[in-house]
Amino acid sequence: MNNEQLLDLVKQMTLEEKTAQLLQLTANFYEGTNVEGQITGPMEEMGITEQSVDASGSILGLSGAQAIIDVQQAYMKKSRLGIPLLFMADVVHGFKTIFPIPLAIGCSWDTELAEKSAEIAARESAVSGLHVTFAPMVDLVRDPRWGRVMETTGEDPYLNSLFAAAFVRGYQGDSLKDEPDRLAACVKHFAAYGAAEGGRDYNTVDMSERNLREYYLPAYKAALDAGVEMVMTSFNTVDGIPASGNEKLMRGILRDEWGFDGVLISDWASIREMIAHGAAEDDREAAYRAIRAGVDMEMMTPCYVHHVPELIESGEVDEKLIDEAVLRILQLKEKLGLFDNPLRAADPERECEIVFSKEHRQVSYELATKSAVLLKNDDSLLPLQPDANVALIGPFAQSPDILGWWSCEGVKEDAVKLGTALQERLTGGKVQFAQGSNVHTITAEQIAEALEVASKADLIVLALGEDSEMSGEGGSRTDIRLPAAQLELVKQLKAAGKPIASVIFNGRPLDLHGVIDESDAVLEAWFPGSEGGAAIADVLTGVVNPSARLTMSFPQSVGQIPVYYNHFNTGRPLNPEKTEERYVSKYIDSPNEPLLPFGYGLSYTSFSYGDLEVSSNEMTAEESLSIQVHVTNTGERAGVETVQLYVRDVTGEVVRPMRELKGYVKLALAPGESGTATFTLNEEQLRYHHSDLSYRSDRGEFHILVGANSRDTQKKSFRLV
Repeated sequence: MNNEQLLDLVKQMTLEEKTAQLLQLTANFYEGTNVEGQITGPMEEMGITEQSVDASGSILGLSGAQAIIDVQQAYMKKSRLGIPLLFMADVVHGFKTIFPIPLAIGCSWDTELAEKSAEIAARESAVSGLHVTFAPMVDLVRDPRWGRVMETTGEDPYLNSLFAAAFVRGYQGDSLKDEPDRLAACVKHFAAYGAAEGGRDYNTVDMSERNLREYYLPAYKAALDAGVEMVMTSFNTVDGIPASGNEKLMRGILRDEWGFDGVLISDWASIREMIAHGAAEDDREAAYRAIRAGVDMEMMTPCYVHHVPELIESGEVDEKLIDEAVLRILQLKEKLGLFDNPLRAADPERECEIVFSKEHRQVSYELATKSAVLLKNDDSLLPLQPDANVALIGPFAQSPDILGWWSCEGVKEDAVKLGTALQERLTGGKVQFAQGSNVHTITAEQIAEALEVASKADLIVLALGEDSEMSGEGGSRTDIRLPAAQLELVKQLKAAGKPIASVIFNGRPLDLHGVIDESDAVLEAWFPGSEGGAAIADVLTGVVNPSARLTMSFPQSVGQIPVYYNHFNTGRPLNPEKTEERYVSKYIDSPNEPLLPFGYGLSYTSFSYGDLEVSSNEMTAEESLSIQVHVTNTGERAGVETVQLYVRDVTGEVVRPMRELKGYVKLALAPGESGTATFTLNEEQLRYHHSDLSYRSDRGEFHILVGANSRDTQKKSFRLV
């Protein structure tokens, strides 16, 4: 259908049919799903009619080709105007083939592989009948107490923007209609959900508009520039107004300023939640505020269905707002080709061939190897030698719980376990197992068994971490150390006197005290996905040389939070050489710096940096600077070094961060080989939002900082004239 035909279709719809198109329900409302309690219970609870269900626009959370075919066919038989359903789900880091969590993917600094992971997730989802994924989640995060940091790619707006665009390209391809194995992407959560106070999920967000635009909005804008088809509102307030009813945010910035003309959907029940926020008296007012703000689709509450018609009849809402919302939904269905083929790519036979295929799992494996960050490696304990006699101890030694939250159709039992994979690789050595502890509990018998196994080994590999329920949505924590049972296990094994390499499976940066000092080596595995055990075993044994770099700072303690690399200097900065000074910005019981900085990660080889070279000590608006540094692999193994470029605007109309990431280059170098990291820096990259929200640069002095992470850099200066 062309746009004129879609407009004509809107004109043919009754007001009730149009309003129903704005409603999204879960699968158990629909015929053909065979879900227990189908239709009657949920309908009574929400107070909606069977007619509204029959005319509704989209369905949430159903998957499986045959199930979706059955529901779509039953629905189309009842559809007066032949308008098909949209099927949506949270395909966040894989469908059945589960990739590392997005925070881990960020640590790969590999946008091409991230794009590939989204493409595979789309392929598996589409053949299983889905049309839309509620991904990517691009919220900038600075507080690891928040469980949903596992869904983001980190604390930096530049890097988050690159990944946002990559995920959108991967999900959507070039043409949804011509590529039925792709999904429409829905960027979330608009906006600033990652800044929830106290790291507590769904909590208040309060910041200046300048701060919002400078740090939190860029990744959403990057997703829009990449062509994302949908945007989801966030649960939080923005400037005191819940996002789902925030007219300035949704119509002012998203639609009018940025020109977004796709579908805007609420998060689960977030329209009705305006009542609890104190921003709406009842469902009627919530519907009024949301539709005026430009929210097209209401997820799992009936405010629109119940009250939009009466709001139009009373003259409080112009019916053209409803027509615009319906048209956007129909346009998305047309882009997906659903009017021509309501079943789209759903195919039970192809589903069996494609989903969880060997090819897909291989990409999951590769991404997991590139996402694991080596945090410590004293005396080169890692990689393990082929003939090593290893005691593998800990609750994650043979745990399948390595997929992480939001693992969609992933099955834990399908995940490759670390112990199994390590045993296969150490063919000349020996792997002996002990549980050591559970995730949250430990017994004397477990300790005794662990010490007995450790006594017979040359070294200990400790497999520790959070279970998947400890992060993700609703997974906020005030204490981000490992559970006490695991810390006790580390303490007991440290006393055994054997070298310890700890592997951490988790969904957030942790306070690693009680582990990092007690271990000779530490590998951050995150939740690595379906092939996680194989990938981590290959990193431990040196089949793969780790190359990942942190995209969130690891704090010294929870009391430092938020701690992030692109902070301000303050008027009384701490002089590192005068740590005894009192009246400066510091803690008296902790360093200011994080335990591990943004951009940090080790390798099994070593790299040396030559002198930093800059083409000029002046920049103009017309002429860029060329920046170079030579890097040499001084070790005995091939490796990848991620050379990072940071810039500091020394004096601005608004205070500027101590450093900001502006680019990076990955150099793959053989032993003894040298390479050159070359960057181009122009005036546009120096712009920022001033106090009047204008976006421009300042004349004056700038620092160029280049190095292996945000802390360890060389510096040169130039002036913008």
